[in-house]
Amino acid sequence: MKTARIELDYVAAPRSAVWPGIAVLCVSLAAAGQLALHQHAVHRDLAAVAAVQGARDLVQPRAASKTADEDLKQAEAVVRQLTLPWSDIVRAIESASMREVGVLNMQPDAQQRVLKLTAEAKTREAMIEYVRRIAQTRGLSNVYIVNHQIQVDDPSRPIQFSVQASLGAPQ
Repeated sequence: MKTARIELDYVAAPRSAVWPGIAVLCVSLAAAGQLALHQHAVHRDLAAVAAVQGARDLVQPRAASKTADEDLKQAEAVVRQLTLPWSDIVRAIESASMREVGVLNMQPDAQQRVLKLTAEAKTREAMIEYVRRIAQTRGLSNVYIVNHQIQVDDPSRPIQFSVQASLGAPQ
């Protein structure tokens, strides 16, 4: 088997027309120039808007500080609510529990360090005994009945009452 002889042609073929490539190059350069001008204008406009916003903040610094103060107050309220002695509160309510009294609502106020309870008792004596038990628990002080009302629309006529207690040791 004989290998075929390869003929190499070192002479370049005649070139085709150059003007279409030059036209495409000119159009692309013009488009790039337009985009550069547009980008420069956009950056200039953004700088102007930022300057106006900065001037507005200098003229009205109190509006920004008011929202910061409000945010700070709200954050402090959340921290106070989270730092309440929840386990002591629940333990105190559970230790004072009675079969004749049911707690309907428990609402601690972290700002004033007060616990408000709404409960329902079968009898007036059970209500008074429950308040006495709560007053003897550790962690609650200054316990008193805020109001009470007999539920006349219920056939067993329970007494719904509200109790308020200070959170923490007696002062």
